[in-house]
Amino acid sequence: MEKEACNIVWLKRDLRTQDHLAFKKAEESGLPTLVCYFFEPSLMQQPDHALIHWRFIYEALSDLKKELLDQGGKLYIFHGEVVASLTKLKEHYEIKEIFAHQETGVPFTFDRDKQVQKFCKQSGIGFSEYSQDGVNRGIKDRYNWQARWQNFIFSPIIKNDISQVNFLRLGQDLLYELKGNELPKEITESHHNIQRGGTSWAKKYLSTFLKNRAINYNRHISKPAASRKSCSRLSPYLAYGCLSVKQVFQAAEQYKAHHQYAYVFDNFQSRLWWRSHYIQKLETEVEIAERCINPAFEALERNGKDAWEEAFYQGRTGYPMIDASVRCLKATGYINFRMRAMLSTFFSFTLWLDWRRLAVFLANIFLDYEPGIHYPQLQMQAGTTGYHPLRIYNPTVQSQRHDTEGAFVKKWVPELNNVPSPQIYEPWKMTKIEQVFYKCEIGTDYPQPIVTFDEATRKHKDIYWEFRHRTETLKQLPLVWEKHCISENVEEYKKQFKVRIID
Repeated sequence: MEKEACNIVWLKRDLRTQDHLAFKKAEESGLPTLVCYFFEPSLMQQPDHALIHWRFIYEALSDLKKELLDQGGKLYIFHGEVVASLTKLKEHYEIKEIFAHQETGVPFTFDRDKQVQKFCKQSGIGFSEYSQDGVNRGIKDRYNWQARWQNFIFSPIIKNDISQVNFLRLGQDLLYELKGNELPKEITESHHNIQRGGTSWAKKYLSTFLKNRAINYNRHISKPAASRKSCSRLSPYLAYGCLSVKQVFQAAEQYKAHHQYAYVFDNFQSRLWWRSHYIQKLETEVEIAERCINPAFEALERNGKDAWEEAFYQGRTGYPMIDASVRCLKATGYINFRMRAMLSTFFSFTLWLDWRRLAVFLANIFLDYEPGIHYPQLQMQAGTTGYHPLRIYNPTVQSQRHDTEGAFVKKWVPELNNVPSPQIYEPWKMTKIEQVFYKCEIGTDYPQPIVTFDEATRKHKDIYWEFRHRTETLKQLPLVWEKHCISENVEEYKKQFKVRIID
């Protein structure tokens, strides 16, 4: 019996219908097309993936499923491994081509994509992957990368007509074989503290940001409480492709043309550029998800105590802004960039712990976990590139400047609820009488600092700086610059920067 010919749109981190080249190719082919997403058990078990991500993805898929249904389409959600599912589909259909998003991920997902590519080659199936972030696969250096990104970001947004896709519908028997086990309720039920996934929600966040929330973007970007409203909050939607970076960039471009605060949108757009810049680093060298960008730093031993690490994870370090930020992240999946950088430098330079241990912890609690940003950023803040200026954030000063009344700290560290400013910034300095009066005994209700910030940071900074100037570290820099730095700025990168404390 002759098999029916079909194509497949395999969705990954591209959970939308518009500005979507894979859908456009499906439209143009005219062949019946199976649109599907795989909850892969092996990927779901990886240490950098967590419940918070799968719930957001499920919500985004539910939103997408409804959008497709409204236009006569069909989305299938399978709980199974990709190659095994494709093998089963191949028994029933003549698969002509698979259209997919070119994912910039960790070595595990990169290897998974190579397995699919191998399967397709052996089966005579075309496999086409499409970039969505202005990221270029296969490049060895950054020459002309900025010009290519500019061309990409201002190129026309793809107008998809989903009604023109010839959607394939599976028979019940085959669907039963492919569907897999039901997903747990923890994934399929929303959480009231966490942003909901989906393009419809992404559009609401984009609209409110452009129309009113952006007015305080520059003023509040560093403030852990106010930034929750004044920042775009689009990062998880970009991470999972509920909107494309081009859609967001061009929406801001149109809006700023007739807005008195145009400079705000310039600043916002610059961060979209930086987003692609960092994703390109991981795309160029996927190994940096597991090893230092400057490989000489593999020999730098960061041997802080396990007890310090555990206190950090629990939000019990004795530094209120550190603890509030960790607890906020664990509860909501979001904290602003400055606080993220503060957590990273505190972990790397004050506690003297390896960035890879922090990478897994934060990946699990960042709703907007984007591997291409996550690993290069953590390495920059840990100093393992060997050329970035080090910005070590003092948590006490960050509290004083960006949480002036202690409201953010009190929300997430209720042990300090009765402690007023300025005592709340350094509660360990309270007298015994003050501790009784404010109902917060240090060492009992709230911990003493696990380390002395100035002393520990200075000690570890000196060790780091000596290591950074070693011959074997410096000789790696030309290779790192060539691979990861914008060519026009290489001379700037070649300068030696001094470590400074952000205060």
